[in-house]
Amino acid sequence: MSSRPPVPRPSTPGPSGSRVASGGFRCSGCGAEAVKWTGRCPRCQAWGTVEAQVPPARAAHRVSSRNLTARPAAVVTAPARPMSDVDVTTARSRPTGVTELDRVLGGGFVPGAVVLLAGEPGVGKSTLLLEVAARSATSGARALVVTGEESAAQVRLRAGRTGAVHPELWIAAETDLEALLTHVDEVRPKLLVVDSIQTITTAAAEGAAGGVTQVREVTAALIRAAKALDMATVIVGHVTKDGTVAGPRLLEHLVDVVLHFEGERHSSLRLVRASKNRFGPSDEVGCFEMGDGGIRGVADPSGLFLSRWHDGGPMDGVAGTCVTVAVEGRRPLVAEVQALVASSAAAVPRRAVSGLDSARVAMILAVVERRGRIQLGKSDVYAATVGGVRLAEPAADLAIALATISSVEDRPIPGDLIAIGEVGLAGEVRSVGAVRRRLTAAFRLGFRRALVPPDAGPAPEHMTTIEVCDLGQAIRHMYGPGE
Repeated sequence: MSSRPPVPRPSTPGPSGSRVASGGFRCSGCGAEAVKWTGRCPRCQAWGTVEAQVPPARAAHRVSSRNLTARPAAVVTAPARPMSDVDVTTARSRPTGVTELDRVLGGGFVPGAVVLLAGEPGVGKSTLLLEVAARSATSGARALVVTGEESAAQVRLRAGRTGAVHPELWIAAETDLEALLTHVDEVRPKLLVVDSIQTITTAAAEGAAGGVTQVREVTAALIRAAKALDMATVIVGHVTKDGTVAGPRLLEHLVDVVLHFEGERHSSLRLVRASKNRFGPSDEVGCFEMGDGGIRGVADPSGLFLSRWHDGGPMDGVAGTCVTVAVEGRRPLVAEVQALVASSAAAVPRRAVSGLDSARVAMILAVVERRGRIQLGKSDVYAATVGGVRLAEPAADLAIALATISSVEDRPIPGDLIAIGEVGLAGEVRSVGAVRRRLTAAFRLGFRRALVPPDAGPAPEHMTTIEVCDLGQAIRHMYGPGE
């Protein structure tokens, strides 16, 4: 007889839909409370998330030190012990076999951890996780992929095309939670992939598949199973049109790790970001390249975000382009910013942004016009990044400003120059972190001059740094010495 632990099952549904005594109502998305039911939450503006709350049972006696011992003893899962006596061996991360994903996770999957991977349709979530499951099976850890969006034959065809077929990689096509847990009980995998959480339903909750109640109940059951069996679990989640994870906000609080898979449909570059990670850094990024043979990690993305670069180094620039170095987690990314300024025939000039924060670009344009004395009020301005990368940190401000000025003057910035620094409303150039790391990455690609904030620290040997205090100084040095 096997002594393995049983798979936790969801509980049966209880009475709901009516207000009980003074329980009130609460939004399952943001937690806002109300005295009466409304179809739309007044705080987060979500529909169908306000539910009746059962009031807690009133205690028969006041809890005091005298009657604590008189209460019936509850069953504890494990006795309390000193923190120093806790064994952490079973909680150490295990590599997934995909280096870039291990970088984001902080070393790999932790047994019993639940990971939520969200991304737009067609970005490659299923392909990535199929590769991860195949690597897990190859290393000797059995993996189970449960798909609710495709048939088992469709997944098998993709696995054959990408080479992700292994005897220890199991596949099941199910949309019922009870059936999913039955597969887990029979296969006993070390890694479970559920694609996707919005397609799985349970009879223990009301509502249609993908609804708030269904997603919450299914996720809670999967978390209980993962913790009880020490089974790493990856849940695929959909996103809304604004890029946030679909479903209740509680979903992100329940899981251990939240990953976002980003990428443009017309670009082969894919980025994995961690917005929450209980076992590692939450600001790391992994780079992948999508191809006909599947998805592969890109350990060194140098040159992917530059339009005029070859193996020998940077090429001569064109008007309206400037190179900067962003830092994602601990990884420096050399990226190119492009700006195009053209006369406008409309009453209100257009501002179009791609890969940059539109509000920050608008602020930089105002600083360029006021502090740099560049007229932009009657011109359309277009700003974008190269290669599909998204730059959100302020260190790219100076490059955006110089690219705009270069486009206005129709004069290219030298190809070996980079610009790093945050630009304030007074036109000052503020310091940013990890300047030495940024300069080292740029020097390795052939850049030899850099405009940096004051007190930037030492630069790599044979690289010239020019400290600029404000935008005016940066403009005087952007075209070279003596310009």
